[in-house]
Amino acid sequence: MAAAPALAPSLAQAQSTSVYGTPGLIETPTAEMYPDGTLAFTSGVLDQTLRATMTFQMLPWVHGSFRYAVIEGFDGEIGDRFDRSFDLHFQLREEGRTSPALALGLRDFGGTGIYASEYLVATKTIRDRLKLSGGIGWGRLAGRGSFSNPLGLLSSRFDTRSDPRAGNITETGRLDFGNWFRGEAALFGGASWAYSDRLTLLAEYSPDLYTKERDRIGFEVSSPFNFGAQYRLKNGAQVTAAFMYGTTLGLNYSYFIDPRQSVAPGGQGASPPPLQPIDRVALASWNLPDTAAPGRRQQVLTRSLELEGLRLVYLEDAGGTLRIGVENGTYGQAAQAVGRAARVLANTQPARVQSFDIALMSNGVPLSSVRIARQDLYELEHDPDGAWRSFARAEVSDSLTLVRGGFTDAAYPNFSYRFGPYLQASFFDPDAPLRYEIGAQMGLDYTAAPGFTLSAGLRQPAAGNLDDSQRQSNSVIQRVRSDWGIYARESDLRVEHLTAEYIWRPGTDLYARTTAGYLETMYGGLSGEVLWFPADSRLALGAEVNYVKQRDFDVLFGFQDYSVATGHVSAYYDLPGEYHAQVDAGRYLAGDYGATVTLDREFANGFKVGAFFTLTTVSFDDFGEGSFDKGIRLEIPVSWLTGRPSRDRLAQVIRPVLRDGGARLNVRNRLYGVTREARAQQLAKGWGRFLR
Repeated sequence: MAAAPALAPSLAQAQSTSVYGTPGLIETPTAEMYPDGTLAFTSGVLDQTLRATMTFQMLPWVHGSFRYAVIEGFDGEIGDRFDRSFDLHFQLREEGRTSPALALGLRDFGGTGIYASEYLVATKTIRDRLKLSGGIGWGRLAGRGSFSNPLGLLSSRFDTRSDPRAGNITETGRLDFGNWFRGEAALFGGASWAYSDRLTLLAEYSPDLYTKERDRIGFEVSSPFNFGAQYRLKNGAQVTAAFMYGTTLGLNYSYFIDPRQSVAPGGQGASPPPLQPIDRVALASWNLPDTAAPGRRQQVLTRSLELEGLRLVYLEDAGGTLRIGVENGTYGQAAQAVGRAARVLANTQPARVQSFDIALMSNGVPLSSVRIARQDLYELEHDPDGAWRSFARAEVSDSLTLVRGGFTDAAYPNFSYRFGPYLQASFFDPDAPLRYEIGAQMGLDYTAAPGFTLSAGLRQPAAGNLDDSQRQSNSVIQRVRSDWGIYARESDLRVEHLTAEYIWRPGTDLYARTTAGYLETMYGGLSGEVLWFPADSRLALGAEVNYVKQRDFDVLFGFQDYSVATGHVSAYYDLPGEYHAQVDAGRYLAGDYGATVTLDREFANGFKVGAFFTLTTVSFDDFGEGSFDKGIRLEIPVSWLTGRPSRDRLAQVIRPVLRDGGARLNVRNRLYGVTREARAQQLAKGWGRFLR
């Protein structure tokens, strides 16, 4: 993991993290924020309760949290409670020279309501080291010393607060608007003092009476005062120990990640080839007309590109311009692949070639083309702003009109394979905080002709507890995903996919895909898709239609009786900054109709943090626990962890619960994912690596 961002005391910047995993003192919130983009992971324990929280600073003025809590014995004879909850925290005003920061927050606004509370809090820094916080809270934060809700002056509806869920599992996931900021209120507050750059002392007054825990597990609260000490380790992580409510000890650990800062910021990969003087390149044996054997220049170019991790599949000499098509199997940023290809061309081509059209290809399908002037490479090689100046001079266009059949003889057919370990993890399901499976996997791809690929994926589990789940689906709709535990238990060697796929270009800015076979772990059938995506557009529009049948639980070659036609129309948009939005509307696997909304924050290095929710014609009651499909997703480039060029990513979707409503087919190589890296917007984001 990367070192944490520096968290030295500053105006409105979080100095400490509470046991709830958010900026705060010990249990009470403050009006502070983490540095923009920070990911904070916190694990806190007190008495019979464990809380694990992931907090993401989505914007400079808002952060969101997902929390998983284990409360021993909370459900009596049933056993422990595994509780999931979400928080949102908005900074209404930054701290000024004389004025405090002001924030408003919602805690546990979509779970069982065990921790449900709302608050308005202010924080002021005094002489850098002392921070004072105070606020008013509702719900759980309105226990001790409560008084009539001051918002009752605006409307009498704020005077009462109901507890319809009362911790009822079956009603989780619903936004309880009717209770927000309602009922009695109470005050809370405290202070933190940075004794040194590493040690901070904490004290607070908390009105939380732990009523639910008192009634169910006998938690005792004899005092509203909590005292603690937080120590910051050299890597930026925090450890906090506290004496809480006069009866118990609390301990929490927080680790921070800055997605922009990779583990090996300088990179571990090989440096790009230095540019050779044009006159020296002209004198190379493969460029001399009286000594160069036919095809020698192409052989040198092919070999030189291979050394840079690129595969030459297309070559056309148009006099002063050389057009090539390359497949990038090495670099996470397509711009780096373009930069390496441009250097290779400059070092291998005769002086008469003054510009290069470099088409980015995927299995022989042209995605986009970048025109680079040869002279620009030499002129900007040592310019401090050379990368960005080169992008301003480059031309990005649809490569369809440039690629016209000049595929190299050795390009196709092409066979490739992958073999290695895999880890499949499931976090925070209703019965266990972590389930996992490890094993070996193999992928085979045979591209018989441009765009046409036969592919297979096999997995052999070796160890884990993913198949230990005894949770029985109680779904009242078609069980299209909730039987995942049966698939894990009844399968051994698995055919994850076995497909024939054809991707082609119907016209300018258009892409199409047809896939047939065993499409994913649970379904097989036929899938078709079209995508409109201009090279310089932030917007892309697509449509997909599938007819699939549910596979047998052994994940081999048989099918069950259930079949369904499903499909979606999709809109994708690159928002200004680091944000990306996607909306998919259509018919899902259980036959329900609705839409999925996804919002991601994508950093220039490929690190992605996002969230999604799906609402369909399946009612909250019929959906069951969780009420509707929603979750958080993370994508971490392997290069972020290792510093070495890689296209591999570690992807994880964190769902509070996996049910059947809003379930979509997981078909491979959806066109937007295949094409996006080669569009102008993505090339611009990664162009800082053009010269690397």
